[in-house]
Amino acid sequence: MTLDLTPDELLSTTRAVRKRLDFTRPVPRRLIEECVDLATQAPTGRNRQRWHFLVVTDERKRAQVADIFRRATASGSGQPLSHNDIRRMNHHPASTAAVFDGLRHLLDNAHRVPAYVIPAIEGRTDRAPVEIQANTWGSILPAVWSFMLAARARGLGTVWTSAQGPLERELAQTLGVPHRDVMLAALIPLAYTLGTEFKPAPRIPRAQVLHWDNW
Repeated sequence: MTLDLTPDELLSTTRAVRKRLDFTRPVPRRLIEECVDLATQAPTGRNRQRWHFLVVTDERKRAQVADIFRRATASGSGQPLSHNDIRRMNHHPASTAAVFDGLRHLLDNAHRVPAYVIPAIEGRTDRAPVEIQANTWGSILPAVWSFMLAARARGLGTVWTSAQGPLERELAQTLGVPHRDVMLAALIPLAYTLGTEFKPAPRIPRAQVLHWDNW
């Protein structure tokens, strides 16, 4: 069963879900497999299909992933915020406040998340030139977004996090991933949502992001 959503509704209401994840319901394997099947229909550079999806549902493994998630987030590493970043983040202050409130809730309950999905891609881009970066990320990001859309259509919630970044090597070692050859692209909690009604998010005006013929 999938939700009765138009394509526009699906695209505009697939939210980053943090506070409305249902930690009490396991996610059936068949639903995750359906989402992966749809994800791997996404475009991929040179048709190389280097994507992988590592799903963690084992209780002990989930606890280890949750611990890494918390410690990596607490490390505070990340790209510095520019003036424009801060301006855009505060265009709708209540929305940004809700994001951080939701993150705190998610971290407090990270060990209760029924499934973690870790998309990965063969080939590392550490210090690679921009054209290699673009091809590699362009071959995993569309697939992951397709996974998230498919999950939303099935009443499941996701949130893309880059929390694996600071401790990516440790996460790879924990899950038996050959770190030298495979890059972990994200760390995505997956669960049923508490309710299925979601609204489009408040965003900065189109005029600030749409450029026509010139910047």
